[in-house]
Amino acid sequence: MPRKILYFINPISGTRKKTMVPEIIQKRHGVNHIPFEILATEASGEYDFLKKKIREEGVTDVVVCGGDGTVNQLANALRGNPVNIGIIPLGSGNGLALAAKIPRNIEKALDVIFAGDTTTIDSFYINGRFSCMLCGLGFDAQVAHDFAGQKKRGLLTYVKQSVKNFFRAKPYPFTLVVNGQELRTEAFFISIANSNQFGNQFTIAPRASLHDGLLDIVVVNKMSKLRMIWVVLKQIRNGQIRQYEDKKYHRNDIHYFQTRELIILNPRQAPLHIDGDPVDTAERFEISIIPNAFKLIMPGINEIIP
Repeated sequence: MPRKILYFINPISGTRKKTMVPEIIQKRHGVNHIPFEILATEASGEYDFLKKKIREEGVTDVVVCGGDGTVNQLANALRGNPVNIGIIPLGSGNGLALAAKIPRNIEKALDVIFAGDTTTIDSFYINGRFSCMLCGLGFDAQVAHDFAGQKKRGLLTYVKQSVKNFFRAKPYPFTLVVNGQELRTEAFFISIANSNQFGNQFTIAPRASLHDGLLDIVVVNKMSKLRMIWVVLKQIRNGQIRQYEDKKYHRNDIHYFQTRELIILNPRQAPLHIDGDPVDTAERFEISIIPNAFKLIMPGINEIIP
C-alpha cells in the first residue's frame, strides 16, 4: 500500500529550534519520494478533523515531532483509525521514544520512520483519560506542574524544579485497591507506568514493557529524604517486581508490582501528571490497561540505531 505521511510539529516542545525540522523532512522526502504534509500541532489538543483527512487523503502514517504530551494528544485522537504513529523526539523528556529505542537525532529518527517497522503497544485509562506511557501522583507530579509554568524548558530547568521540590516534598496518604485487597500507605509518589522511562533515561519501572498487557506500579513510601535518594537509585538500577504480601507491605520502602487495573484513593488530592503534563487531580482514580492501543513505528528487532 502506498504511504502518505502526515507530520505534526509542536513549536514549543523542549528547547531545540524547530525551524530546521521542516527543511530536513522535505530534503529526506525528496530522496524517498513518499508523499507528505507538515502541520502545526493544535494548542487545544483537538484533532477532530483528522478522521476525515485520513480517510479522504489516504494518510497511512502520522508522525509526532514533539514530546510525550504531544504524543499523548495525537495517539488518543488517532485510536481506532488505520494509521501508524511515529515519533521524532523533540520534547524535554521523550520517555516513550526512549522506551521504544527511537533515536533523538532527527535524521536517525527519520530512518526509523522510512523503514516503517511497527509494533502494537498498550496504553491505559486513568478516570477515563488516556495515557500512552506514564502518570504519577505526588512529588513527580508537583515537579511537572511547576515545570509547566517555567519560561525556559529543557533538562536543566526540570532538574532545578526537581531539586527544589525534593526539599519541600511531603508524603500523602493513599489507599490502593488491587485484586480486591486494600493497600494503605503514606507515599511521596506513586507511578503508574506502561513504559520503563520517566524520560531522559530515568527508569523508575525498569521491568515495564510497552506491550505486555500489564501496568507497572511503583509506590515510594514515607521515609527520610536521605534514604529516599538511596532506595530510588536502587529501584532505578534493579527494581524487582513483587506480589503484594500484607505482612511484609509496611516493611518495604518501595513497592513495585504489576496489575491490569487498580483503584487509588487520594483523600488529600496529591497532584497528578499524565505523560508529563500537569492535569487536575481527584480523590479517586480508576485505572485500567488498554491492550494493543495503537501501532508505533519503532526500530525493528534486528535494527540497531545508536
